[in-house]
Amino acid sequence: MSSRPPKIPFVNLSLQHQPIQPQIVAEIGKIIEQGDFILGHALAEFETAFAAASGVKYGVGVACGTDAIALGLQACGIHPGDEIIVPANTFIATIIAVIQAKAIPILVDCDPETALIDLTAAETAITSKTKAIIPVHLYGQMVSPGLLLDFANRHDLIIFEDAAQAHLAEREGYRAGSFGKAAAFSFYPSKNLGCFGDGGMLITNDAELAKTVRTLRNYGAPSKYLHTEIGTNSRLDNLQAAILNIKLPYLEKWNRDRNLAAQHYNTLLEPLKHKGIVPIANHSSSGHIYHIYAIQITEKSPLALAKRSEGKPAPTGAAPTKRIDRNTLQQKLAREGIETGIHYPVPCHLQPAYQNLGNPGDFPRAETLCQQILSLPIYPGLSNTQIEQVVRAIGRSLNC
Repeated sequence: MSSRPPKIPFVNLSLQHQPIQPQIVAEIGKIIEQGDFILGHALAEFETAFAAASGVKYGVGVACGTDAIALGLQACGIHPGDEIIVPANTFIATIIAVIQAKAIPILVDCDPETALIDLTAAETAITSKTKAIIPVHLYGQMVSPGLLLDFANRHDLIIFEDAAQAHLAEREGYRAGSFGKAAAFSFYPSKNLGCFGDGGMLITNDAELAKTVRTLRNYGAPSKYLHTEIGTNSRLDNLQAAILNIKLPYLEKWNRDRNLAAQHYNTLLEPLKHKGIVPIANHSSSGHIYHIYAIQITEKSPLALAKRSEGKPAPTGAAPTKRIDRNTLQQKLAREGIETGIHYPVPCHLQPAYQNLGNPGDFPRAETLCQQILSLPIYPGLSNTQIEQVVRAIGRSLNC
């Protein structure tokens, strides 16, 4: 009687934390002993270290990634009624932050191969009120810095990077957060660099912008009891910063491990493309840090998909064929003990609270993607044996 293969969780943080747990516990104990909890030494140290690792001068720790965007936009001079271009295929936090900054999010569709913002679609969204674009570096892959810089220069726009999933990602010689006016990061526990709760950071090369965000995050006060801005309370606390300080030196290796795991997935999944299993494309080589490893379960052949992305009609013989759907595949994998995720199941403009941002059919690629996307387990410490187990289970589900 054969034993059932071990379960594979979607995320396994213990593989990262166990080896460094003594350091983390010791550092937390030190902070408790010192009573240095808010805007203390550990935060200043982490702000400097993470900014330097990202290739910029300044970092400002805040309570979460959403606040990093909202306060950053305010500090960039975004005013009520200003329009900001945002991809329709993003987590809702990007939209919430724009609204919190009293600006108007203008959604545009995504690229069908990478799921990143489609800058050709963004061209048609420009108006006299457009002041900025927020490229979301999705799944751990950056939007092309060269194309973005050209786009922003032609239209005189601020680039504000949403790098919540792209800690130390690289593309075209840039690191995430290093080429826009500012960038926002999240340190939610499951991120490539995660704390033990909520946390975020804005990074920038602009000294005045960093100074303004430091003021805004602390009740609008550049010094105690002097309030020069209408601010808020949004500070990355010292305990979280201390944990992130310990984890930061390991981040580049953890990112490499994720990229190598993705390469193994890509190799093993190649024979399944004709069955409609198509990994989201990597245009960044080793610079992709794979916060998420996403596949698309499609009813079209790879050749038809390629023609579609080029704006050409599908060739004869490449008509849609009946294949397994995403939900069925997810259920079958779950029965084999393999956890998966969906990033994201409902586009922003179809969420009940945000239907004023668009109608069904407005962003067809994002809407199609949400029905087809599936995220597979990926994290440092995920073994090749486990990856092979996942792919074999996918193959069985497809009756290969």
